Amino acid sequence: MTGAPDLILTGGRVRTMAAGPPFARDLALRGGRIMAVGDDLAGLAGPNTRIIALAGREVMPGLIDSHTHGLWGACRDLYEVFPGLGAPLQAVLDGIGARAASRPAGEWIIAGPWRPFDRPSFGPRPCEILDRLAPDHPVAIKDVSQHNLWVNSAALRLAGINRDTPNPAGGQIERDDQGQPTGILIESAGAAVQRFLDPTTAQLDRAVVHLSTYFHGLGITGFKEPMAFAAELAAYAKADHAGQLGLHVAAHLTRFSPFSEDWVAMETLAALRANHVSPHLHTGFAKLFLDGVPIARTAAFLAPYPNQGTDGRDPAADHDPEAMLLIKPAQLEAEVRALDAAGYVVKMHAVGDRAVQAGLDAIAAARAANGASGLRHEIAHANFIAPADLPRFKALNAVAEVSPKLWMPNPVTAGQRKVLGDSRVDMCHPIRSLLAHGAEVIYGSDWPAAALDANPWTGLAGMISRRDPTGTYPGSVAPTEAISLTEALPLFTRNAARSLRLQGQTGQIIAGASADLIVLDQPLDGLSPEALAETRPSATVFEGQIVHGGL
Repeated sequence: MTGAPDLILTGGRVRTMAAGPPFARDLALRGGRIMAVGDDLAGLAGPNTRIIALAGREVMPGLIDSHTHGLWGACRDLYEVFPGLGAPLQAVLDGIGARAASRPAGEWIIAGPWRPFDRPSFGPRPCEILDRLAPDHPVAIKDVSQHNLWVNSAALRLAGINRDTPNPAGGQIERDDQGQPTGILIESAGAAVQRFLDPTTAQLDRAVVHLSTYFHGLGITGFKEPMAFAAELAAYAKADHAGQLGLHVAAHLTRFSPFSEDWVAMETLAALRANHVSPHLHTGFAKLFLDGVPIARTAAFLAPYPNQGTDGRDPAADHDPEAMLLIKPAQLEAEVRALDAAGYVVKMHAVGDRAVQAGLDAIAAARAANGASGLRHEIAHANFIAPADLPRFKALNAVAEVSPKLWMPNPVTAGQRKVLGDSRVDMCHPIRSLLAHGAEVIYGSDWPAAALDANPWTGLAGMISRRDPTGTYPGSVAPTEAISLTEALPLFTRNAARSLRLQGQTGQIIAGASADLIVLDQPLDGLSPEALAETRPSATVFEGQIVHGGL
């Protein structure tokens, strides 16, 4: 890179996140890229170089969220009834009633959340509660995990779900004593309703701008969209070409999801991959779902759920972890082999330890069949991992993604403990153990699924304390799995950049990399978890342009 820099930031604390010196004093930018990093770069200045004194402020790479449903979350903020993840159910119901009173008859009302462990309090036919609130509107309430739906009778009719509708593979239509659907749709049973909930093109266009502004304010300069279909891809590409995205985005094209009614053909994936590439949208990624979520007892565990047995029987008698896998092992191994051979990085939703194990087995099968492809497939969420599987991540060059922020108490924790018991919950997200076994780990918020927000700073603070840094939810989750700030930051920066397949291009402050930076008013070292959680950038820079705040 020749010529004088456009900008020199001097007199600061530049956290490089690189293999070389961890800190520097000055930083020079030119043409949207990092020109030089060092302790005295004033001599590089030309007549048109802008020089800004940082006065001890910290500069570090922009943060990267490796699992966030950007458009999904933005649409929730903009268009749905959502009083908050921890809000009482009555607040959700009140919001539905108010929306029904103000919107034209027949318009869908989408709301959330509800909690599966509260299901007994809804009575035998939950759909009738919503029928009374919104007699002239179809209603769908998403649960805290976004995996399960509670709908009213109008929604059931529009989706064609009745007493004769069979349960789909990987899902359950809850029924009353007379065999009639009650309005509770578990996992893939909600797919027939899901198609009515999709936002319009205009709504998606507005949502991209919303999420970009929101993420920049948090210091996020890149993320992975973990479940992309054609509409989302088109919205991201359109915004990128219009200069409205300002983020590096890796989109995992959905091959199989309980939210869709069928598998997406490999030929369709190839067309989506080819047709939606833009400068900052990367499409060489795929997504599979292996199990569900613990609070709905749909996550696949090696050991039975507590109190799983009926009529006083041993819980193990009613436990079949293989039945809980959404994709059976032989098919899963074939899928990962094929996706690996086609050049896709595969992200596999796997929450229970049996699902994690199945995902690792599939990666092993791909390695055996295809050799070392260099593709670093990911186990998404990886909440619960059998101890024997911890070293397999390094051995298979697989990536453990930890998300959502369940390594610290939050609105979902009480339900997790109720369903799984304390001992199993306190095995959640063994981050320290993963690192000790040489695994590469990345961070994901999973916003808006079981996540209060997309705030990476509370996630970082909770990761190093295993407590809720806001003090809202008491206690801790597996405190022996806490890690240090130095150990945690790579999960949000250089490790995440590798998961985007942009290693060396972002996530580090090194010569030649994209100038994706955040400026903080004070260094992170020495901050308490509470102060760390309150951190926000005074400026966010993407490719050398200020996209939030100011220098």
